[in-house]
Amino acid sequence: MKAAAATVGPRGRKIRRPKPGKSEVKTRDDAWQMVARHVQDRGLRRHMLAVSAAMRAYAERLGQDADYWATVGLLHDFDWEIHPDLDRHPSAGADILRAEGWDEETIRVILSHYTAGTGVAREKPIDFALLACGEITGLIVATTLVKASRNIAEVTPDSLRKKWKDKRFAAGVDREDVVAVTADFSRVCFDGKQELWDHVGHVLAAMQGAAAELELDGRLAA
Repeated sequence: MKAAAATVGPRGRKIRRPKPGKSEVKTRDDAWQMVARHVQDRGLRRHMLAVSAAMRAYAERLGQDADYWATVGLLHDFDWEIHPDLDRHPSAGADILRAEGWDEETIRVILSHYTAGTGVAREKPIDFALLACGEITGLIVATTLVKASRNIAEVTPDSLRKKWKDKRFAAGVDREDVVAVTADFSRVCFDGKQELWDHVGHVLAAMQGAAAELELDGRLAA
């Protein structure tokens, strides 16, 4: 068995992952450079940063590589503006990642967040976490942005529950899909013991911890 590759990532932490052959070992900084080149929409950048924060928090809870999980979370939708439909995203983005030297395991994880289109099944905890975190961030961001303060610190699980019940609010958030992918994540990583609103609370807390990076710390208030 080959030894895992390692490098020093943001905050001085080592990032370890399966050795990716001749591919370069990448960091969250590299992922951000991809985002900066390929994503101009502020909302999409915010989504990817939110997923990154949630992925880091879950990796820490599960004893996984927090820097690596955060890197994957940041990178996962980098090609949406290039391929803004599910016929091409994220499949076509995989070719760009390979050309940029990203390892096959990272590419596999990203492809697994749309199994229906890529044929890549979710297999590992990181796969299930990526989809579960990605699905709920939209509701949290939308709930924050309708507040006069535009401050995520004022968002609570109760306020999210109220918005969840209003299907017209953040209508792009597929509630049934959120329930399904959260249940899968719970089954794989928490023996089925993590409920939907526990998950929402964890993602909210992670995003509150990254409020400045998400620009949800009140700076957008009128």
